[in-house]
Amino acid sequence: MFASPTETGIAPSGTLLGLLQRGRGDGWLHALAAPRAQAVAALERCVLHDPRQDWRLEHRSLYYARLYVELNAPLDAVAAHLLNADDAARPEEERTGLALSVLGHLTSYGNQEAMRLLRRYAVVGANWRWALDELAVRDDEAGLRALGPEILARFPRTEEGEAALTAAVRDSFEPRPWHIWAADPGRPGQRARLERALEHGDFDRWQRQLRPPGPQPGWSVHAVLQWAREGYERTPRQWREAAAARCLGAVAGPEDRPELLAAAACGQPAVRAAALRHLAERGDPEAFTLISTAAAAPDREVARAAVTAFSRMRGDAALIQARQWARRADDLGACAASMLAGRGQSRDAPLVLAALLRTVRTHGSDARELLPLVEGAGRLAVCPAVPVLRHVYRETSSSHLRGHTARALAVTDPTFAAGFAVECLWDCEEDTREVAARFATTVDTRVVERLRRLATDPAERAGVQTAVRGRLAGRGSG
Repeated sequence: MFASPTETGIAPSGTLLGLLQRGRGDGWLHALAAPRAQAVAALERCVLHDPRQDWRLEHRSLYYARLYVELNAPLDAVAAHLLNADDAARPEEERTGLALSVLGHLTSYGNQEAMRLLRRYAVVGANWRWALDELAVRDDEAGLRALGPEILARFPRTEEGEAALTAAVRDSFEPRPWHIWAADPGRPGQRARLERALEHGDFDRWQRQLRPPGPQPGWSVHAVLQWAREGYERTPRQWREAAAARCLGAVAGPEDRPELLAAAACGQPAVRAAALRHLAERGDPEAFTLISTAAAAPDREVARAAVTAFSRMRGDAALIQARQWARRADDLGACAASMLAGRGQSRDAPLVLAALLRTVRTHGSDARELLPLVEGAGRLAVCPAVPVLRHVYRETSSSHLRGHTARALAVTDPTFAAGFAVECLWDCEEDTREVAARFATTVDTRVVERLRRLATDPAERAGVQTAVRGRLAGRGSG
């Protein structure tokens, strides 16, 4: 009935590896029940080959770190991966970031081997900044102070080296180590060098705020549209659609409407996109016709700009139009369905459900269009969506989407409390564990035991612990 997940190197959802790659609670439970060697091998595969679609939205490090603790798994494979000769040739964060984050969480559980490995990698590794950030929030002051000379040795005492040091200090995510090194009384040379870098970094930041980079358009509709066109014709291309639309909002008056309508109808792609967005944001009566025409344009950038313009429209007129377009099978139809999912009424539930089914069948359980539709199914309490929501929950490789699906199931599926909510207590996502803490039935003895462990886990997030303690307190008073 449903399309298979996109081929992304993710194992089938019914396998131990597939469950762990997805960060599902069932993966954690299956790993504890499987032969230890098999579970450790699957865990190492996940940590060394990051399975996430988007590491900025999905979380796995605490999930995998906890499993390392439960399995008492060795860190030899992680060390070999980090200290491999490939590290210098492939310095990208995607290769080592997850492993370093796992080590960071392991140090929170008192794993001294993880601490030593992080310190070593910070000195010799290509992705040393990530390792240093992990140490910055977990290592003690003495441990960080000892790293100072070796980290600073990365920056030669040349003009280029000092500039690189200033940039590293200025752009550091966790500044604590740099301030510790700058205050080290036992190394006056290091102290003076870092004080200069900190001062120059603050000055650079002030200059950036004072003088925003990049060209700026003139103060007329024609000048703004020409500026958008110039960016499009540059190499590499600069797509100034959003910035130009903001500028148009400041300079355009009623007398400029004919020029903007003409630009939105047949202008050069960047000009057309900026004019479309401006007219849509102001609810111009011609906007719907212009958007519909542009969405069918052979130029994909123009078609995308039309969809973006419609997505930014507000008011009842946009919802009325969305009800007409939601049945379309193109990107504009998907945008219309998403609008109804986020702002529609209960009578729009059938359209949201139809779009949800169509998206899964056509694009699979990892489609980017699914998130607003899943949220809408929960917001509108679309109970007939439960079968497809369960499918998305099981099959998606995105733990971010699965978390939203769990929230939708919590209000649509009467079996959620005794079903998926139980495994969600072991899920990799904080928000998903919080949902589980609020809904999972305490008739299951595993639930009560897990709630108690989460309540005392030093690495657990505050939101989860608040929900857990409230649930345990309620159970005690009941």
